[in-house]
Amino acid sequence: MGDPKIIEVKESVFADNNREADSLRKELKEKGLYLINLMSSPGSGKTTILSRLIKDLAEDIKIAVMEADIDSDVDARRIDEETGARVVQLHTGGMCHLTAAMTRQGLEALSAEGYDLAVLENVGNLVCPAEFDTGSSINVTILSVPEGDDKPLKYPLMYQVCDVVILNKMDTLPVFDFDLEKAKENVHMRNPKAKIFPVSAKTGEGFEPLEAWVREAVAAWKERV
Repeated sequence: MGDPKIIEVKESVFADNNREADSLRKELKEKGLYLINLMSSPGSGKTTILSRLIKDLAEDIKIAVMEADIDSDVDARRIDEETGARVVQLHTGGMCHLTAAMTRQGLEALSAEGYDLAVLENVGNLVCPAEFDTGSSINVTILSVPEGDDKPLKYPLMYQVCDVVILNKMDTLPVFDFDLEKAKENVHMRNPKAKIFPVSAKTGEGFEPLEAWVREAVAAWKERV
């Protein structure tokens, strides 16, 4: 008998997804639509941060949202009620991540023509979402104070693929054993060029620099059209 045939399934899946992601990113550039892939662990404050950003930027940027979850539409309803932004809920069918094809389906359902920015709030997970290119313009992750300053050491890929890191819940620093400078050091260990924004979604602390970055990023993307 001959040697068994070996099929590198995982590599094939990633390769196909990467091609789809590159194609989607090209289309988004042509449309001038900036897409943020927002990732983090559950409970880090993704939806709260997103809601505040939408309300603060409403006069300058037209924003649409895709909420991804394994089940439920809690976050989509919350965004709709708190901001009135255009929003669609994506159910992943049990998967803990989104692919580029899923993102495309979400954008088609969103009908984001005429929008400046689309935000994909990915499934709450620090592993799977980092492995799949969604076709986004940029990847952003959130690290909240209660999670600890060592998260970048434990989940390296997430911080390697994200060029923006939001450190949330800064209002809780007195309560938790969290070293802000150590957190920044650990992030830059994984990605030396990463932009870091310490904020509090509850109080609004630190949001001005973050919002300034969003405005600049969206404007720069449109200039490439």
